[in-house]
Order: sequence, then C-alpha cells, then structure tokens
Amino acid sequence: MLRRQTIYALSSAPGKAGVAVIRVSGPQAKQALRSCVPTVPIWQPRLAYLKSICHPVSGAKLDRGLILWFPGPKSFTGNDTVEFHVHGGNAVVRSVLDALGELPDFRPAEQGEFAKQAFDNDKLDLTELEGLADLLNAETEAQRLLALRQAEGGLRVPYERWRTHIIETMALTEAVIDFGEDEQIDDGALETAASNVRAMRDAILAHLDDGHVGEIVRNGIRITIVGPPNAGKSTLLNMLAKREAAIVSDIPGTTRDVVEVTLNLGGYPVMISDTAGLRDSEDVIEKEGMKRALSRLDLADIKICLVPLTEWRKLDATVRQVLGMDTFVILTKQDLVDDTIVQSAKTTLSGKVRGVWTLSCRTGQGVSLFLNDMIELFKTTFDDAMTNPSLITQARHRRHLQDCQLNTIHLHVALPPDDVVLGAEALRQAANALGRITGRVDVEDVLDVLFSQFCIGK
Repeated sequence: MLRRQTIYALSSAPGKAGVAVIRVSGPQAKQALRSCVPTVPIWQPRLAYLKSICHPVSGAKLDRGLILWFPGPKSFTGNDTVEFHVHGGNAVVRSVLDALGELPDFRPAEQGEFAKQAFDNDKLDLTELEGLADLLNAETEAQRLLALRQAEGGLRVPYERWRTHIIETMALTEAVIDFGEDEQIDDGALETAASNVRAMRDAILAHLDDGHVGEIVRNGIRITIVGPPNAGKSTLLNMLAKREAAIVSDIPGTTRDVVEVTLNLGGYPVMISDTAGLRDSEDVIEKEGMKRALSRLDLADIKICLVPLTEWRKLDATVRQVLGMDTFVILTKQDLVDDTIVQSAKTTLSGKVRGVWTLSCRTGQGVSLFLNDMIELFKTTFDDAMTNPSLITQARHRRHLQDCQLNTIHLHVALPPDDVVLGAEALRQAANALGRITGRVDVEDVLDVLFSQFCIGK
C-alpha cells in the first residue's frame, strides 16, 4: 500500500524579500519539526517559535526564523501543517527546501496542491476555491471585495440551502412513490412538494436576474471606443493608459486592429478597446478592421462613440448606425470650435444617445469631467449590486443554475400532479446541477483547470 506523501513548497512570492514562507502539509509534517528544529521537545499549536532551522542530515544551521505548527484538521489544508518563516534570500529558501527534500516521504508540492488538499478535506468547497483564486488574481478594490465574499462562502451558503431543500422535497416525493398506497402519507404531501419547488424556482430566477454584475466586475468592465477616423480614439486611449498604447497619426485609418488596454478606474477593473475608424472604404484590410470594431462593440458593457466637433454634421452612415440610446458620445476637438457649435451638437444629440461629453484630447479640457462621470456611472451600476454577498461570478455557475431552473425545476412544475416519478427525477437532476457548482458532483475537469490558476505554494 502506498504511503501518503507530505508536500512542501514556497508559499510566498518567489524572489528576494524580507520574509519567505515555506509550507509543509501532510501526515509526516511534524517530522519536519523534529528533524529541522530538534531543540523544541513539545510544540504548541498556532504559537510562533523563534528558533534555528537545521539540516535534518548534517545538522548544519540553515537560518533562524519563526516556525508555526498547525495540527489537522485545524489548518488551511485540513492536514497537519508546518510553516517556516525564514529570511527571503534565494539561497536561504533553496537550502530549506532542499533540506525538506531529504526527509522520507516528502516531495515538492504541485501547482495548487495545498488548495486541493483543503478541498479534499472539506475545508473549502469549489465556489470558495474559485473565490480564493480570484482573490489571488484581484487587481482592483471591486475585484478584491467580490472575491473575498466568495472565498468566505458567499455563494456556498445559498446554493447548499437550495440543494438541501430540493433533496428534502425529493424525499417527500419519493415517499409518496414508495409508500403512498401502503402507508398513511399526508394527502397534501405532493402539493407541499410542488409549493416548495415553485418557491425555489422563483428564488433562483431572482438570483439569475442580476445583470451579470459579478461576472463583469470579475472579468473587467468592457468599454469599446468607436468613431470615424481621426476622431481622437487612440489619443484618448493613450491619455487614459498614461502611455503610448496605440499609434497616433494624422493619416486616417492608422488603427486597423483592436488595441486593448486594462486600467484601474476608481477601483474598478476596466478593459478599453480602441478600434479602427468607421467610414466607407474599399480597402480590404480597413474593412476587416471595421468589422472587428463593430464585433467588439457588440460585446461591450459600455459603448462610446467619439465624434469630432469639426465634422459632427456630416458623419458617415456607418458611424450614425452605432449611435443610439445604449451608446455614449464624446464630442472631441472642443478646442477647435466655438461654444455655439458645442452647444448645438450637444442639444441635437441629447435624447438620442445615452449621454454626451465634450473634451479636447490636445489640451486635456473635459477629460477629468469625463473620467469622474464614468466612475460615478460604475458606482451607480455596480455598487448596489455589489452589496449582494452571493453574486454570480462565473459563467459555469450561471450555466448550472439555468440547467437547474429551466430543465429540471421548470419541468417539475409543468408536470401533471400524478406524474410523481418524473417529478422526482427532475428534482434529482436539479440537485445534481447545484452540486456541480459547489463541487459535490462531477467536478474533476473543473478542478484541473482551477488548480492550474494557483501558484505552487497555494
């Protein structure tokens, strides 16, 4: 019989640092204490010891640092765990890792293996693992808040509650199937089951009707900038990115492909796409660029069309087609026209588009106002929804919830009252769909992808 191995790895970021954390987890974790820190006869859990760390074979001193002992199951992984907090020099870290490799049944951890141990030991469910991965990858305040709630069980709680209710209702239905003719089963049992299912259907539908806020914040708010050539799209992108992300030229049609920049605006993750200028053209490459621009516009969460004030009355038909109540307009080149033209353009467009700004990319006039208004738009759109502790954050969750609601619970509601066998099967499928979200059912493929997102020491 193969013995379970104990794993170890650097859990802090690689490279030189003031402190490095090396984690050990597994059935023989305490052997690392006995072999590398032999001066401590009894280790108290969760108490930091400042001690010399020695090589388990040669006895040579490797470093002096803090050592902590976390006996399972009260540890991150659920297994016995040891942490060595050592000086963060490359040579020190390498020496401690090499020393641990000398111990029997010890091996380096694979990517995400500590998190996998936590999942296997029921310390974390699949949604909490996904939240932990998102927390490690969060780059903005909004992403951090969203990921932290999920890592702390914000999604697990409602999904497990619904699954429990479905299983209880399924048990009630199957009791009617198995014992209805022989035992005195309450005559209202099936109606009670149907009432429970209808309540869960309504709750899941309300949960799905969230405007995809969680997924948008997790993946980044997609903003697409379109407009005619030389409207200032690339210049505006460079101003927002504070670097030369796109080529700027007076030659129309300079931008042929989509140029994408990721930004942090007011704590929100934003992906801004600069696109090819829209105009009537026979150039094959330019036409492909415009096709990609319109395709990216269809995917955008926020659509912005730049219109130069110098030619706002003679826009190409392709540009006019993108103007609508779901599109914001930025009137550019404000420094080249007088206030009468600015007011005329704003008055004409107001009520025909979602909103209008005026600015000059050359002088910077109006840019701060545009940015402040955009951040306020983010707050209005996302902040109230972000207070919901159970926002859907991944397409996988939404797909399984829709499967639970549309293909199973909805089927149960639509069935005739006497068709209890199919009703019970519909509930079983609904419970399985929810179980796939939290990791109780058929999740091996998901786990492989998920753990690949973790670093070696997590």
